[in-house]
Amino acid sequence: MNAFTFSFTYTLLLPYPKTLLFSPNRKSSYVSPQAIPKKSSSTQHNKLKPLKKPLLEPSFLEVFLNACDDFIDTYIDPPRHPFLDPECVLSNNFAPVDELPPTECEVVKGTLPSCLNGAYIRNGPNPQYFPRGPFHFFDGDGMLHSTKISQGKVIFCSRYVKTYKYLVEKKAGYSVIPNVFSDFNSLIALVIRGAMSITRIITGQFNPSNGFGPANTSLALFGGKLFALYESDIPYAIKLAPNGDIITIGSHNFDENLSINMTAHPKIDPNTNEAFAFRYDPILFPYLTYFRIHPNGVKSQDLPIFSMTCPSFVHDFAITKNYAIFPDIQIEMNLLGLITGGAPVGTNLRKVPRLGVIPRYAIDESEMRWFEVPGFNMMHAINAWEEDNGDTIVVIAPNILSIEHFLKRLDLVHATIEQVKIDLKTGKVSRNLMSKRNLELACINRAYTGKKNKYIYAAIADPLPKAKGVVKLDVSMLEIDRQHDCIVATRIFGQNCFCSEPIFVPKDHDNVFAADEDDGYVVCYMHNESTKESSFMVMDAKTHDLEIVAVVKLPHRVPYGFHGIFVKESDLNML
Repeated sequence: MNAFTFSFTYTLLLPYPKTLLFSPNRKSSYVSPQAIPKKSSSTQHNKLKPLKKPLLEPSFLEVFLNACDDFIDTYIDPPRHPFLDPECVLSNNFAPVDELPPTECEVVKGTLPSCLNGAYIRNGPNPQYFPRGPFHFFDGDGMLHSTKISQGKVIFCSRYVKTYKYLVEKKAGYSVIPNVFSDFNSLIALVIRGAMSITRIITGQFNPSNGFGPANTSLALFGGKLFALYESDIPYAIKLAPNGDIITIGSHNFDENLSINMTAHPKIDPNTNEAFAFRYDPILFPYLTYFRIHPNGVKSQDLPIFSMTCPSFVHDFAITKNYAIFPDIQIEMNLLGLITGGAPVGTNLRKVPRLGVIPRYAIDESEMRWFEVPGFNMMHAINAWEEDNGDTIVVIAPNILSIEHFLKRLDLVHATIEQVKIDLKTGKVSRNLMSKRNLELACINRAYTGKKNKYIYAAIADPLPKAKGVVKLDVSMLEIDRQHDCIVATRIFGQNCFCSEPIFVPKDHDNVFAADEDDGYVVCYMHNESTKESSFMVMDAKTHDLEIVAVVKLPHRVPYGFHGIFVKESDLNML
């Protein structure tokens, strides 16, 4: 299956955030929170402001196709549900922001530790154009927000990832390329919007073989490059200029060995510097393919996983010293849902979730083993390791409860962190609840990836992707009392203050195991919805209350987003 077939399939069968029209009533890009219209009926729209003039005057065909989009959005498939209504989705601190060039910031509290010399960069959706039709939060263009620190000087910068999608639509002045989560909510919408996409491809408005993803999910450093990632496209290499500016180098296919897509959550072994990754296909068999990338950036051959017999939504996975562990959860492709007016991505509550275990250097699928874990829907993995001389695998991850609401009503979703143990000799699976609190977007000291770790730092969902604070969990408490809550420290930011995913930064990057595992700092972005101001927060990971030791006032609002990374200064200089 080549890139064109993959992209074309996604175009026809997966929902996407709707396009803007090049017409007098289109809304301007980079809408501030004050410019978001008040809530109206989902089938009615306030008058939209005109777009800035595109780089090129549109042809008659382009004007005609945009008029067709307008008709579809208004009369055939308007945003009928609040979770697809852009006036609801893009309100308050979910509203998009403009780019900000490198800007010096003020440390308003405390002193920045020297180990933070480097950059904290967080990814997230930030639509280039305010959508008129259905829009899902997951589909905005990727924007990176970077806080670069050097010798106490702080430079903040926000830039779009200059993906093929972004550049095509920037040049056109309106949205062109379909995305993944927002449209095709009925059979007629599938047919009509599919025909529109085919027409745009045939007439040369975009070429799906160049990619169509927004690169809005996460970041990873491997193979000597820093990547912005999105699981339905290939990675985009980026770097930070000496002045703190974020530069998109371009898409990267590992010498044409990655022609389709890869996960947004590769796992990097801190000992070997290998990156282990996969891709999943929601339509065509095999639905799951596993591979790895050597430290020199060379990709291995693909290993198809034929024993995954249904197109499951595989967002993340875990590795140990000898194994890779994949979830097979209850979110699946549901094409019959189109006929009944639903979305093609649905929930199969009759399915029993599984965890698949395969040797991480396997050359074929013969050693793949699947273990049923009823009720365990793992969207993100926190860590995994081996015990009992390799006979037991331990996986720690949030379990998404009420999984049927995940794509539609995040406010109804509750995630509890669990420890799952798999006995490879007997096949027995046991589970232990680590906390009943609603916790997700968790991190560890990354030097312990694939090794037994003690501490976890997780966001307190309020609901996702907003978090009202951060907690620290001690895994070893399960060895004392399996009924005891493992939270040992909590930091709540205050009324109307919400943070993003926390990231742990060790005090000594080069001698991590010479110190305690929690000897370092937890960093994140925090937004005050009352003052409309955003801050870069630094917390002492060893303290009982995750004491705030430094706060940087940011010159620019940071919308709620997804995953981030901290890159030390020496690694930044090598990009």
